[in-house]
Amino acid sequence: MSVKVSEYMTKKVVTVSKDNTVKDVIKLLKETGHNSFPVVENGKLIGIVSVHDIVGKDDNEKVENVMTKREDMVVTTPDANIMDVGRIMFRTGFSKLPVVDEENNLIGIISNMDVIRSQIEKTTPKKLENIIKTYKNLGYNLKVEKEEVDVNKLKPTQNKIHADELVGRMYELKKGLAEPIIAIKTKRGDYYILVDGHHRAVAAYKMGVPKLDAYVIYLDTDKKLGIEKTAEVMNLKSLEDVKIVDSDDENSVKVIKYNKNGVLG
Repeated sequence: MSVKVSEYMTKKVVTVSKDNTVKDVIKLLKETGHNSFPVVENGKLIGIVSVHDIVGKDDNEKVENVMTKREDMVVTTPDANIMDVGRIMFRTGFSKLPVVDEENNLIGIISNMDVIRSQIEKTTPKKLENIIKTYKNLGYNLKVEKEEVDVNKLKPTQNKIHADELVGRMYELKKGLAEPIIAIKTKRGDYYILVDGHHRAVAAYKMGVPKLDAYVIYLDTDKKLGIEKTAEVMNLKSLEDVKIVDSDDENSVKVIKYNKNGVLG
């Protein structure tokens, strides 16, 4: 089943009007960090103005005189396949495309980061399906919820992670690209058993990120699970107990320091 643009587009879009000035656009660039803005009139898309359009222009010049007009723009629709849109972006070099409905109303914007995120998150449901199937075969009654979980309430079941992959997960977290983790919640206590996503969870813990998106499998049991018993044997009580090792040598523990932004120190 194809992933639609509507599933990943940003619906709240910062726009400008044709009567705004170059000075107004410069102010928005500084305030938002964006590099382009759709130009809208009565809800309809009439153009787009980017940082390249305003270079060297007078501060009082109106947007309608410097913008790329609608007929010269590349746009997409909410029902479009997101990978087809990604290919268009690759060919044209555009990092963002406005999303319009059949009447040319602006309803969102899709970025190349959104396209990447859609592909990263595709893998999670497959893993989740396999884990659910396993516990159902073991006779457990369960339900699944997608929610945010407290990072400090995650109990790991893996005793080591790799330093290079950890850096990658930290980058994804900062860019909002990290896929949800998978955790199990039983009736035993106020904690979540981490099943998949140890690199993401440790990255969040090191960076001070308080919560993570997660698929939580709620098991209707108060018995200790096998993976919990295994974690106890490895003396895993919190994410602090997970060792970070060099990929080249899994037996050597790599000590890593982080600054407040989660960057290697």
